[in-house]
Formats: sequence, C-alpha cells, structure tokens
Amino acid sequence: MNREAAPGRWKAFRGIGPRIAERLEALGIERPEALLTHLPLRYEDRTRVTPIGSVVPGEQVLVVGEILLSEVVRGRRPMLVVRIGDGTGYVTARFFHFQARMRQAFARGSRYACFGEARPGRNGLELVHPVMRRAPPGESVPVESTLTPVYPTVSGLSQAVLRRAVGQALDDVRRGRLHTYELPGAEGREPLADAFRAIHHPAPEDAPASPDNPALQRLAFDELLAHHIALRRVRHERRAEAAPELGKGGTRARQLLDALPFALTGAQRRVADEIAADVAGAHPMRRLLQGDVGSGKTVVAALALARAVGAGWQGALMAPTELLAEQHFRTLGPWFGQAGIALGLLTGGTPAAERRHWQERAASGEALVLVGTHALIAGATTLPRLALAVVDEQHRFGVGQRLALAGGGEGTAHQLVMTATPIPRTLAMALYADLDVSTIDERPPGREPVVTAVMSEERRAELVARIGRVVGEGRQVYWVCPLIEESEALDAQAAEKTAAALTEALPQVRVALIHGRLPAAEKDAIMRRFVAGEVDLLVATTVIEVGVDVPNATLMVIENAERLGLAQLHQLRGRVGRGAAQSHCVLLYRPPLSARARDRLSAVRASDDGFAIAEADLRLRGPGELVGTRQAGLARLKVADLARDRELLARVPQAAERLLRDAPEAAGWLVGFWLGEDVRYAAA
Repeated sequence: MNREAAPGRWKAFRGIGPRIAERLEALGIERPEALLTHLPLRYEDRTRVTPIGSVVPGEQVLVVGEILLSEVVRGRRPMLVVRIGDGTGYVTARFFHFQARMRQAFARGSRYACFGEARPGRNGLELVHPVMRRAPPGESVPVESTLTPVYPTVSGLSQAVLRRAVGQALDDVRRGRLHTYELPGAEGREPLADAFRAIHHPAPEDAPASPDNPALQRLAFDELLAHHIALRRVRHERRAEAAPELGKGGTRARQLLDALPFALTGAQRRVADEIAADVAGAHPMRRLLQGDVGSGKTVVAALALARAVGAGWQGALMAPTELLAEQHFRTLGPWFGQAGIALGLLTGGTPAAERRHWQERAASGEALVLVGTHALIAGATTLPRLALAVVDEQHRFGVGQRLALAGGGEGTAHQLVMTATPIPRTLAMALYADLDVSTIDERPPGREPVVTAVMSEERRAELVARIGRVVGEGRQVYWVCPLIEESEALDAQAAEKTAAALTEALPQVRVALIHGRLPAAEKDAIMRRFVAGEVDLLVATTVIEVGVDVPNATLMVIENAERLGLAQLHQLRGRVGRGAAQSHCVLLYRPPLSARARDRLSAVRASDDGFAIAEADLRLRGPGELVGTRQAGLARLKVADLARDRELLARVPQAAERLLRDAPEAAGWLVGFWLGEDVRYAAA
C-alpha cells in the first residue's frame, strides 16, 4: 500500500486511521471499494428470539430476558457471572475479561438481548462472552432484521470495526459517494448495490451461499468477467511487441521430423502446425501446451526449437529439476544430432569447464538450443538471440522465472509453456485468457493403458508377495507414501517405516528411499540408480510426481491413496506405463472410506484420461489442486468459485466481447473495481 496515500483514501470513513488502514491492508483491503468484495465467512442469526427453556446445547441463539444476578466470582481467574431469565428458564453468561463498569451495566432487573453459543455448565446452560444489547427503559429489546456477517479478519481488527466500515461502504454506494460501475445489457440485470447488500446483510430466509442466489451469481459473474478482460488486455499488449519471425526455420524442422524413429500422432501434427503458424509471425507467441502424461509434448517442443535454430536464432528448454533436464537432453540429443542442431546442457551440476563452453557459445549468438534448469537464467548465462523459450511443467516455476527466460534476447522471445496436468476447459478459459491453448489429446501408438485397482491395506501381505514376483520377472516397482515420518494427526504410513518393512519382508529385493528432505544431490543419485536398474523397489513420497521415464517400472503402489486428489493420483500413476509392457497401479486405502474418497478412487480406477479426471477433480475438490493462481497469473478471486461457477464461466468470453465492443469505459471500471492494484498479477 502507498502509505502516504492511504490516509487520504480512508478520509471519509469514520474510525479508520493509519493503524486500522494497515490492518485492512493485511486483509488485502487497500481501498474503500475493496470492503464490498470482502465477503463474510459465515453469518449469525440474531433475528429470532429463542425462549430460554427451548435452548439446545451447541446452538448459537438469541435470548431476551431480565438480569436476575450479576456478581464477580473470585478465584484463580476472576470472572463476571450474569444470570438471565425469561420465565421459561435461565442461562448464565460468563465473562473472563471484563471491566468494573460492566457489572454496573448489568444491573438486576434490566432487560438484555444476549447472543452466543449455548454450552452445558455446572448450573445449567452457559454462554461465554456473549454479545449483550440493553433495551432502553420502557422499550423492547432491539432485534436485528438481517443476518449478521462474520468476516475474515486479522489480529487487532474487530468484527465491529469491519461491520461498521462495510456498512458505510454500502451506504456510500447507495448514495453515490462511492463510485462503482454498472454493466449494460443482460449482465447488469441485478443492480450492483442491491447485490452487495444482499450478500453482506441477507434476509433470514435467504441462502446467501447458494449457487442459485441471484446476488452471488451477479457478483461472481462480474468478477470472472473482470479477470477475463484484464488477461485479454495483457494478451493484446503483448501481441503489440516485436518477436523474431521463424518462418524460415521450416526446413530444419522437416529434417528433424524425417529423422524421428516414429510417426507423429494426428494430435501432435495439429499442435505442431498451430505452433509453427504462431512463431512465423512478427509478434510473440504465448501458448500453453497441455497433454496427458506420455502424450508426446517433448517432440512437439523439439520441432518448434528446430524452427528457431533453422531461422538462425537460439532456443531454450527449462525444466524444474536437474534429472528432468537431463532426461530432455538425452531424448533430444539423438534427434537434434541427426538434424545438425547444436544442443547443450546447463544445470547446477554441469562441470565448470563444460558450463563455460556452452555459455561462451550461447553468448556469441550461435544458433543452438540449451536445455537446463533455472541455471539458464542465472549467473553468466546469456542467450542474446533467444527466439523461443520452452518451459516444462510450468506450474513448478514462478512468473518471474518464466519471464526472465523469455525476455533474455533481442526483443521478446516466443514462449511455449508445457504442463502434464490437464486443465479443464472451463478453467483454461478463466486462467489462460492471455494464452493460446493447444491440447494433445491422443495417446501415441503402442502405449497400453495402466490397469488400476483399488485395494484395502488389509491385503498388504498379498501385495508385498506380488512385488516379489514382479521383481523376479526383471521389472521395477514404485511404492509411494504421502508422508516422510509418522504423524499422529494424519495417521498415515511413513515412507521411512514402509521402506524398512519392505526391506525386511523382501530381502532379495534392492530397496531405496527417496523423499523431499533429502539433499538434491542425494535425490538425483538415488533416481539415477533406479533409472539404471540398480534399484528394484523405490519407496518415495510424492516428490516423484513429476519425474523421469523408467520404462522398466511396471507396478505403482500408492499408499493412503484416499488422502490424495485425483490429479495427483493420475500424475503419480503416470510414472508407470512408459514402456511396451503392461503396467499396473494399486491404490491402497485404509478403511473405512468416506463417500468422497470412494468417489475419487472410483474415478481414477475407471479412467486413465487425464482430461476426464481433471474435470472430475474440479467437480469434487475445486481448482486449488489443479493450478496455483499465482503461477497462472490470475489475481485472487474474492467471490467467484471456479468449480461452483462453471456455468457462469461458459458465458464470460462472449460477454467480454460485447462489453469491450459496446462499452469499453464500463469494461475499464469493471476491471479497476475488481482487481484494483491486483492488476499487476495479470500483467505478470
């Protein structure tokens, strides 16, 4: 927050000085309009009075009665005890933090409304630190007409201050003192001021969190529309930048295609043509390439990199780990060698002399391709004629790392980001409005689907015996555990304990353990031994979710599978089935299964289609596990929910077209209102 400007922003708001403004900033509320989009976590019903004799323990209730007793009880911890009765019974209110004047305020005979959670006590029902409101003499006790919001907050910022500030913002919108926006046409059907008031102060009979609530739908749609328009603007601005034209590189790409030991699938050819058309233009490509595990994204990226070299430019492929970078290097090496393309490897483990060799060749502007980790953007590495930056497993990198790679050359490089985590169409529309999306949705020939079984851990001994048989046939096995050490909180098998037990049960099997707490060099060494066939059974945490190809591994066991999401289970399963032999995955669970866990495991068993599984994951768990919003470049959603609001998402692109065409000024107000200073995330 601009601390000099902050007091001015809140000048018209009673009770908001620099200290409160700072706490509001910690909640992401940096301007008065943002109070409107700071939605309640839940609501309290202070509209209905419950006779004390009808109060049920555990419920939040509003009771109205006369003060029968008010006294301070001494002890290790003094407390103020107030007894309230209404003729049907009585309750006791206890205050552990109180001031002397409170005892005077709760004078015997006075009438109060008392709201809180009823709990069993020594002498009947009790309410600890309830909200108390006194009725003026001769008048009835005041009762709320709408539900009372309870907001997310931080230390030092009370609900009372938040409610007062939001209430003033709502009044300022109604009076026209706080400017918002209105949308023309169908999108503006529910007046904005009414929608906000209905969400912050709903009537008792309303269901403010229901997906069918008109006010919630209006606000969610507006927010999704604002994000979409902001990302489209970013896309438009980027397309105004200059980028190398790689149309002359087609000959080298055809040479590479002829050198491949296999034919491309129809989906690979289609996506390669989409990329070729993009990089032939004078403006930077920004394309997301998504495809299931093993769908053949790497060869499509290789063809694009060949075009860059063929046009006299440089290319780079950045992977999240040294092992994955080395795998790409080994895969691309034979292809590029036959096509006459210079290929170098730069990782943290590259020997110094070799590193200097490739850095010098790259700095000279030579047409080549470098494969590596973040070492590509660190230290003395420069790619002055970089024309194409390919980023693998894009969700593992931050926005800044990707931009540092793509912006390293003359002008702006084309950028291709790849992910093996399929993104449902509805999510792609919301998250990647600034990108073109290509999808490889066809399995290469010869790849058999992985046979998946769901098994109770009560059959563990049977499974261990099966591992012995698989290893005896010369195959390798993964056993995945979600935790490194035992945890009473999660009650899951620990990888260390499992590795020890399997070593004891299978003395003839070579067992190794890998997890995220090991030093990077040790993890790489263990994985290299597994790749080389020196380890038969690899016990691992989910650190292997994105890993190298081991075609000889044909069995995957996932322990406590009921604790993992669909997308993660599918990614882990993708570590097997990389060769011609039939592979199997066993989802080992601890009974009893909840209904939701049963649905997840059934969905994975029923399908090996990553896109179908991603749609199911979105439906069952929401978008959080599929893509991180910071990595995607999407600012924080405040009202909308990408799983709940799927039908609204489908209407967003067309509505954005109309709004930008017919009312660009309203579109500007919309984006400014919903994103404010968060526009910087979209711009990244």
